Amino acid sequence: MDGHDHTSESGLSRRAVVAGAAAGALALTAEPASAQRCPAPPRAKGPLVWLDLDQQELDDAYDQSVYAFNQSNIAERRRASSDLVRSILGAPQRVAYGPTEIEKLDIYRTKRANAPINVFIHGGAWRNGHASDNAFLAEPFVNAGAHLVTPDFINVIEAGGDLFPMVEQVRRAVAWVYKNAASFGGDPNALYLSGHSSGGHLGGCIVTTDWAREGLPLDILKGALLGSGMYDLKPVRMSKRGEYVKFTDAMEQELSAQRHLDRLHTPLILTHGTLETPEFQRQTRDFYAAVKAAGKPVELRVGQGYNHFETQETLGNPYGFMGRAAFQQMKLMAA
Repeated sequence: MDGHDHTSESGLSRRAVVAGAAAGALALTAEPASAQRCPAPPRAKGPLVWLDLDQQELDDAYDQSVYAFNQSNIAERRRASSDLVRSILGAPQRVAYGPTEIEKLDIYRTKRANAPINVFIHGGAWRNGHASDNAFLAEPFVNAGAHLVTPDFINVIEAGGDLFPMVEQVRRAVAWVYKNAASFGGDPNALYLSGHSSGGHLGGCIVTTDWAREGLPLDILKGALLGSGMYDLKPVRMSKRGEYVKFTDAMEQELSAQRHLDRLHTPLILTHGTLETPEFQRQTRDFYAAVKAAGKPVELRVGQGYNHFETQETLGNPYGFMGRAAFQQMKLMAA
């Protein structure tokens, strides 16, 4: 994925060394992994509603708290780490990318001139999360010579149950970064995307955008790292998330990235952890298989022993499960 082979005196390329180290920490496989849910009282299985899942199992499979007992602990760590990173790097540059109050983004700038850029799309079940919650991700990117950009955008509750405004705003944020990269020392031709959970879903919608209709190059994004996302909304629509997302046939169809691979022009790295819900694992595996079958560049990385929230936390570490993937994709070396 490097494109350039920086060979050392020993005859080993820098890329080979990094790849070899990664192999020891990751399982690169499309095989199903075992989810691990929190203990629950035994109950009788009901009628199947999706694959081998009854309604309760399907609802649980789209409820991270059922499979990640330490969700609140990780959120606390992320908040503390974000405060620390802001104290080290300083407050980010806050810029408007669209007309509404929420349409602003945080830019954590590196000192390197004409630097690559990573735009991170946060998750939160489409209804939670802010750009400021993810400052903890910035330090390794900035130190390695890359800008990190984290946009804010409307949540689905504020949008009246509609996911389209979220996608439109994130798309507008990415377009703004591309057009205005030079204003903060960024290289528009080295623009990358990352996203996690519902941010992975939004990222899937972004990489299947028809950028030509926006007057932008089809390869506006040179790569995307999508962690633990949802790429076909049919089962999500059938789950209890339908209580707050007002799914329609048009929403399900248009915002299911797996159904629009003809519009995909971005090399992908897809990730999930082995302790995630069965549906979040399956969504990633199925999307990987579909992209690969379509002949598009894609890689699957499975993190052994990680639950949903732990995988995202590793993006803030250049030697972590997702952090390593991002650095390899962007050709960065840890400072």
